[in-house]
Amino acid sequence: MKSAVIVFPGSNCDRDVQVALRASSGVAPAMVWHRETTLPKVDLIVIPGGFSYGDYLRSGAMAARSPIMRAVIDAADRGLPILGICNGFQVLTECGLLPGVLMRNAGLRFVCRDVDLRVEATDSLFTRAYAPDQVIRIPVAHHDGNYFTDNETLARLNGDNRIAFRYAMDNGEITDEANPNGSLENIAGVLSENRRVLGVMPHPERLADPLLGGTDGRPMFDALVEAAAA
Repeated sequence: MKSAVIVFPGSNCDRDVQVALRASSGVAPAMVWHRETTLPKVDLIVIPGGFSYGDYLRSGAMAARSPIMRAVIDAADRGLPILGICNGFQVLTECGLLPGVLMRNAGLRFVCRDVDLRVEATDSLFTRAYAPDQVIRIPVAHHDGNYFTDNETLARLNGDNRIAFRYAMDNGEITDEANPNGSLENIAGVLSENRRVLGVMPHPERLADPLLGGTDGRPMFDALVEAAAA
């Protein structure tokens, strides 16, 4: 599988994603600087976490208007899989590839810790290696991860099974206690209408190797590699 990681000023998880993709695919991804206007021929695009443009104005808002994003949007329109992690999720909402917004955490503090997630949707390229209702442990590290959208969009997301992950207790129960940021209905990840774009606030690349303390994030990257090979 050939992949590309988009790098913005302030990206700080781009190398982590690079390592995870190389481990799953055996091929190092292309690292594409935000000022580029074209993408190499790839099977997957990842927008990594970090603080693009220092989170000035609004998280992801400036990155969403970088020159490379026109090519990313065009690729998404052609059905190419796009994965946005943390700040990448924010960028995907800001450029219109995913609905909703990521607001300031309800506690108004940066949250950096492992959380438990319940897998809600397994019928996507990103999540098909997980079992329905499986609970996985993935780290979060964000200040603006409070997902919100209007009632109509929320009903559509639920009705179409487009909520990929929810923050949960380790037994899978969805509770306020399990929610690290106040996100609406404990939403941690959202799929696009065609299920080929995923935005997720937790960082699967940070638990994709035993040396990192766990491998619950590895199946996401392995599944993408298998899908590209099919």
